[in-house]
Amino acid sequence: MSAGSPIGRLDWTARRVAVEWADGARADFASIWLRDNRREDRDPHSGQRLIDVVDLPAHPRIRSARLVDGALLVDWEDGAAATRYDSDWLRRHSSAAGAAEEIARKPWLEGAALDPGRDLAWLDFETLRGGGMPRAAWLARLWQDGLAFLRGVPTTDEGILQAMASVGRIAETNYGAVFDVRSVPRPENLAYSDLGLGLHTDNPYREPVPGFQALHALVTSPDGGESVFADGLALALHLRELAPEDFDRLARTPVPFHYRSADVDLRARRPIIQLACDGAVAAVHYNNRSIAPVPLAADEAERFYAAYRRFGGLLREARYRVTWRLRDGDLVVFDNQRVLHGRTAFSSARHPRHLRGCYLTRDSVQSAAACARRAATEGRRT
Repeated sequence: MSAGSPIGRLDWTARRVAVEWADGARADFASIWLRDNRREDRDPHSGQRLIDVVDLPAHPRIRSARLVDGALLVDWEDGAAATRYDSDWLRRHSSAAGAAEEIARKPWLEGAALDPGRDLAWLDFETLRGGGMPRAAWLARLWQDGLAFLRGVPTTDEGILQAMASVGRIAETNYGAVFDVRSVPRPENLAYSDLGLGLHTDNPYREPVPGFQALHALVTSPDGGESVFADGLALALHLRELAPEDFDRLARTPVPFHYRSADVDLRARRPIIQLACDGAVAAVHYNNRSIAPVPLAADEAERFYAAYRRFGGLLREARYRVTWRLRDGDLVVFDNQRVLHGRTAFSSARHPRHLRGCYLTRDSVQSAAACARRAATEGRRT
């Protein structure tokens, strides 16, 4: 449904109003919904409601409904002041419009067909910090694709924090505000080794799971250590078409994840494929290194592992992976509840490799994208 079309006609009863816009789109609105959304019952500055649902009449009745200057004007039988509802506002909040995201996510399944340097979003560090339309467009692509890159980020300890100040809020963990990804003897986490890492999402054992992750290349290896990504959203949707029973099993089975080190013991339970209230795929949580024993009876375990193996098999297929070698000063940001990441093996004895990482709260990245888009549309700089 597109905004901007005026209301062409309406019908009404005491309990509802049916609206038809000039382009043929239709929606109906219950009187209780209209009464709950009176502009007069909201604070004019914050926009927050001044009343509770129990303050509303249980069954408000409409005395009349008519069009005035293209807007809907409702008179109430109980003597409450007439209420005006703008056409575009009604359309954006109608049941037909649903709860659409301001910036919709766009799945990309065939990762190997992508050229990251051409098909994914890139922006210079200084341009990002300058704000305006370039930043807004980059943030929109980050939310849309779940994956975006920066170049020219200073290769200093503070470089990642300077860049992420324009992207979202840092989520501090037991690793601190930032963490260093490089080889150490006897690592407590295999990320701090030379080993290649299979595709995974980070920290499914946390509450909440980190929303976005940033990795800043300080020193890169010319031999190995390439970054690998796959779109878990697209793969989950592909599994739903390919094997709906396996999809349902991964969406219904609570999986325990566990991480323990010298100073933390973190546990959480969540499905590998997490659904939203409307059944859409909301998140993917896949981490073979931290999955704990799943408490299932034998028959159920066989069915779960069949689904688990099928999804894991998709992650092994080269066609669904995008691979990219970061250069010194490059920084990648990705949706940790959607995009799976990994790397190829390397030898730190031959070529040192040092990435610096941090996590960002999911809502702060979404808010930054929405606010930057709004400011750019209004001609303001952020």
